[in-house]
Amino acid sequence: MSDPDESLVRLEGPWTHRSVHAGGTRFHVVEAGEGPLVLLLHGFPQFWWTWRHQLVSLPAAGYRAVAVDLRGYGASDKPPRGYDLPTLAGDAAGLVRALGESVATVVGHDWGGLLAWTMAVRDPKAVLRLVPVSAPHPLRLRSSLLSDPFGQLRASAYALGFQLPFLPEWRLTTKEGALVGRILDEWSGPGWPEEDVAKTYRDVFRIPTVAHCALEYHRWFARSQLRPDGLRYARMMRSGIGSPTLQIHGALDGHALPRTAQGSGRYVTAPYRWRLIEGAGHFPHEERPEEFDAELISWLGDPEPDR
Repeated sequence: MSDPDESLVRLEGPWTHRSVHAGGTRFHVVEAGEGPLVLLLHGFPQFWWTWRHQLVSLPAAGYRAVAVDLRGYGASDKPPRGYDLPTLAGDAAGLVRALGESVATVVGHDWGGLLAWTMAVRDPKAVLRLVPVSAPHPLRLRSSLLSDPFGQLRASAYALGFQLPFLPEWRLTTKEGALVGRILDEWSGPGWPEEDVAKTYRDVFRIPTVAHCALEYHRWFARSQLRPDGLRYARMMRSGIGSPTLQIHGALDGHALPRTAQGSGRYVTAPYRWRLIEGAGHFPHEERPEEFDAELISWLGDPEPDR
């Protein structure tokens, strides 16, 4: 059986596919609608398609929604390096400019959320509003790994195995990506994902080098903690975030624990709103799209979002 190829990510729907270059890297983006830009950043182990519901609801509400395959994923370029959060945040800021805008509302899930937090500090002028989904502030996540050994550290133990060479890539892609399906099932609430959804993610994750690139995100975050680049990153992230922020989390998230994420508001100096979606696990925008979209669109339309 041949390996899946990048054509798998070009799923049809009420959107258009194209390539955009930013900072010397080619990104596959999917866009729909007209109006203020909302940039949608996916997490692990997914790709742009995780935002398929929002690519319908946001345009209907008067927004231009653009979902991107992050560096190393889907049909975007897969360079050998650049999987640290500052570089990834630079990618996203470059995409905003490449899309013809100076600012965007940035919505990021999981790794896309960590990237969005970073972008709001590194390139604050590019972030009109910030929406981290299932993503604690990076410093909150870092501190919880130390202070909550039987909670967040245990929930993140899988990432220790990702530090090994070669073996994690093989485990994620063998048996037609069965481990990817198991991750989606274990991290979500009851009733999600449906088999066809899981199969889509399993197949796309098996595109050559995607697994390796996705693991490089985890490897940088873990290995940089005591390195100069990681210490510089931590110092940078102590800066207060001046973008109005809506933080959305699933109440049943056993991967990024709600109690870990709840402490993130201390890093936001602008109006901040916390919303917990009952019955949802780590993927609230897919598990409970109607509730998620109602929260997001209502907040986007509020000229003075509350604290």
